[in-house]
Amino acid sequence: MSVFRIAIVMLPGFMISALAAAGGYERAFQNDTMTVSKGGKPLFVYRLDNVPFKPYVQQLYSPNGVNVLRDAPSDHLHHHALMFAIAVDDVDFWAETPECGKQIFAGDVENDDPGKYTGYSACYDARLKWMNGEQKVLLDERRTLWPLNLDGVNATAILWRSKLSVPEGTESAKLTGHHYFGLGMRFVESMDRVVTFMNSEGAAGEIVRGEERNTPARWCACTGPIDGKPVTVAMFDAPTNPRHPAVWFTMPVSFAYMSATLNLYKEPMTLSKDAPLDLKYGVLVWDGAVSKEDIESAYQIWLKALER
Repeated sequence: MSVFRIAIVMLPGFMISALAAAGGYERAFQNDTMTVSKGGKPLFVYRLDNVPFKPYVQQLYSPNGVNVLRDAPSDHLHHHALMFAIAVDDVDFWAETPECGKQIFAGDVENDDPGKYTGYSACYDARLKWMNGEQKVLLDERRTLWPLNLDGVNATAILWRSKLSVPEGTESAKLTGHHYFGLGMRFVESMDRVVTFMNSEGAAGEIVRGEERNTPARWCACTGPIDGKPVTVAMFDAPTNPRHPAVWFTMPVSFAYMSATLNLYKEPMTLSKDAPLDLKYGVLVWDGAVSKEDIESAYQIWLKALER
């Protein structure tokens, strides 16, 4: 990791943390929300603490400043824009009912992985506790969000990394979930019913119910209109992820949704104390309609970035 300096300015109810790092990213914290920007333009907004059930990316912007995410719509209040949730030991961390578990912010992490992702600044690096209703910790998570400079790719790009492990004193945890559990995105309303999906394999996928499909692929993407102009959003699966390629859940109606899943609803997974689960996903947003070939090219560039 490259060394960077942090300058802090205190204003009433507001703290700005300016990162003098390669890439020129800035972070601003207000209450329990972090905004990451570059050149004065916001890239994403992250709700990091004091949330009802789970931290999440609340807004994600294209290079032209178009937000593609929708948070807590009236039809599904538990859909939080870009969020990560599965079921652990039969406790649901997705639906946000009184019986569901909660992901609790447990503090920031100082850099302990020198040399990784050289040239990028870790704009968010924290620990979460996945707790059931009795306040028992079922999983520990280290969650990192990195903004990425991908050479020749005119898109907002972030790396989402979730490293999951069982807490001390626990031998294992059972991971399960519905066919859409994973790293999921709820898109803005104008994309509902008109969004189009594509994937790296050009596969139609398995119909789960209605127009919902699950499709194994290295990446999945969709294009839809916002304010009358198309945007394209893609999610990438790292080859080091278990069960690569990911099984992608896509849903065009009655609303637009996409998520990277581990296919846990068909193949539950046991997480042991000796083998943490290290998940890495790329999330990219372009202005305009982007071809399959250009997305594949961006995927290959992203893979090279992971190797640095």
